[in-house]
Amino acid sequence: MPKLSVVIITKNEELNIGRCLESVRELADEILIVDGHSSDKTREICQSAGCRVILHDFEGFGRQKQFAVSNAVNDWVLSVDADEVVTPELAIEIKNLLASGQITHAGYLVPFTVFYLGHRMKHSGMRNEVHLRLFDRSKGRFREDEVHEGIEVNGTTGRLESRIIHHSYRDIFHHLEKINLYTTAAAEGYFKQGKRFSRCRVAWKFPVSFFIFYFIKGGILDGYPGFMWSFMAAFYGSLKIAKTIELNRAKI
Repeated sequence: MPKLSVVIITKNEELNIGRCLESVRELADEILIVDGHSSDKTREICQSAGCRVILHDFEGFGRQKQFAVSNAVNDWVLSVDADEVVTPELAIEIKNLLASGQITHAGYLVPFTVFYLGHRMKHSGMRNEVHLRLFDRSKGRFREDEVHEGIEVNGTTGRLESRIIHHSYRDIFHHLEKINLYTTAAAEGYFKQGKRFSRCRVAWKFPVSFFIFYFIKGGILDGYPGFMWSFMAAFYGSLKIAKTIELNRAKI
């Protein structure tokens, strides 16, 4: 039976990490934490839970997660974020898969349930959200994207039935903090790629994105949380373009 490493990157996640670790404690043969020099009690919580902790300067989500994967002990890896919880049903499903001796894919997609502002999001573009999180690292790796990193595997992918619960943002302030972080990283990625945008695109990106998330993707059906999610998603889209324009202007 292949052994499993659960890998998690962290920075100042003391409010989330305990819940996450408890959800994978019985599943993992190893829990590896790559911490970007947290200033809170994240590392202490992880160490007291028996995790292996490596300090590593944050260098973008894709690179940071691939660093964690490369330092894991086992080839089969489950990548989990600190604000996510593996359901007991998923833990059993993964255990049964690894024990079956019938692993037919290089990686497996996992369905997600997202909670936002205390509400289970059933629409807003997240109704059928899945991510590739369980994979054989000898056949796959994380893309080195600044944000929206993903796993690419050399082989076929399957899909698991049970879920990861994502407790996304604690509140609107926390959401805005993450948007500022992610849009800066996204803009830096665009800048490195030589992408340029007109100022007009900042103006029309917001209403178009809001319309898509709120009406086409059904945010309106998620009530107030759906409205705020759609608003923030539209703001994110405009802000990363504005920051890219700012970086290109500074270059001149």
